[in-house]
Amino acid sequence: MGTGGPRRGEGPPDGGWGWAVLGACFVVTGFAYGFPKAVSVFFRALMRDFGAGYSDAAWVSSIMLAMLYGTGPVSSVLVARFGCRPVMLVGGLLASAGMVLASFARRLLELYLTAGVLTGEGRGGTGSPAARAPVLRFPARSCPPGPSAHLPGEGGWFAPRGLRPSPPALVSPSAAPAGPARRRLLDVAVCADRAFAVYAVTKFLMALGLFVPAILLVNYAKDAGVPDADAAFLLSIVGFVDIVARPACGALAGLARLRPHVADLFSLALLANGLTDLSSARARSYGALVAFCVAFGLSYGMVGALQFEVLMAAVGAPRFPSALGLVLLIEAVAVLIGPPSAGHLVDALKSYEVIFYLAGSEVVLAGLFMAVATNCCLRRAQDAPPRPGTEGGASDSEDAEAEGDSEPLPTPEPGVPEALELLSPGAGPSEPEVEAEPEPEPGLDPESV
Repeated sequence: MGTGGPRRGEGPPDGGWGWAVLGACFVVTGFAYGFPKAVSVFFRALMRDFGAGYSDAAWVSSIMLAMLYGTGPVSSVLVARFGCRPVMLVGGLLASAGMVLASFARRLLELYLTAGVLTGEGRGGTGSPAARAPVLRFPARSCPPGPSAHLPGEGGWFAPRGLRPSPPALVSPSAAPAGPARRRLLDVAVCADRAFAVYAVTKFLMALGLFVPAILLVNYAKDAGVPDADAAFLLSIVGFVDIVARPACGALAGLARLRPHVADLFSLALLANGLTDLSSARARSYGALVAFCVAFGLSYGMVGALQFEVLMAAVGAPRFPSALGLVLLIEAVAVLIGPPSAGHLVDALKSYEVIFYLAGSEVVLAGLFMAVATNCCLRRAQDAPPRPGTEGGASDSEDAEAEGDSEPLPTPEPGVPEALELLSPGAGPSEPEVEAEPEPEPGLDPESV
């Protein structure tokens, strides 16, 4: 059997404890990424008790989402330093303490600090451990879908497949590091990567409008005359469809024929989500709202299942953690802008129609930008012939590093085997040479080389 599946005779991971960890990560991630949207059910009560408007109430979810994404890189660093278990325990305690303190809030500012900052920070602290813990206990190619990539809330239903071939249009020349890897907490050099820049802009535009309909959906239904219980159930419909859509889309994206086109699938998912918002802007009946929730949950699940696959293909596995941390910071800024701005428009216009048009347009723009940049700019750059002296079309920053680090190779003397040509992948075919014993790499057993 290949390396992708469990071998015969292997027992359950950690004697079965791995499955318990997987279930715990499922629950933790579901609450962490689902709760900021569920808070919208209480917007009406918050507006009544605090005498606030939609924009003021929307800040609770926005701050919670921003802290959830913004603390992701910090959580990753802490996990690398202390491990998954202590970081998840501390994050869970912070999230619980924030909600307990929020129950004593008498002003919206106190609610922002407790339910928004403290609870959001705690839930963000549990995201990285919940993503990494299953990967540490299951084989990389057979890790169960979901918790390893922000399961029911914001990621894919499967771990990014670092060992699988990446789509050629998204793999940048700098994705594979040359030379010994250096361990960095946050490699900001990934920002110079064109594929990462395209992905970052796409995610910023997407985050501006992706969460707005889900946050304002319940209040939109209540204003349309839907009973409170039925209006709250609309979020459950979105969640149920999302749970089904993620593994289905993840399985489709894993097919050999579709895997090279994962970026195009991601663009189509964004377009579908944005068009769903645009077409449902005038929905008033409960049946129309249910249809919107089904379509929105389906497209939302597709986006969630594909987004980290695209990032992995864009930057490669070695730089994926740093790229993910930077993307989460970008999303944190976007979610601080989107929902509060939508709330301001609702307060000013007393209508949700413009909100759906605006949110849908932002997501459609993100999908169009991703499609155009991937199919025109990145593929054209890769199809261009490499410059003389460059290997594989390396980027300018890599050329500068290569100039400073490279040394001229000595010219082989006559009669000496041309073993040095093995170090130059771009060289032509050499004469048959005497087989030389290669020196073992540092840290490897000499007998295994």
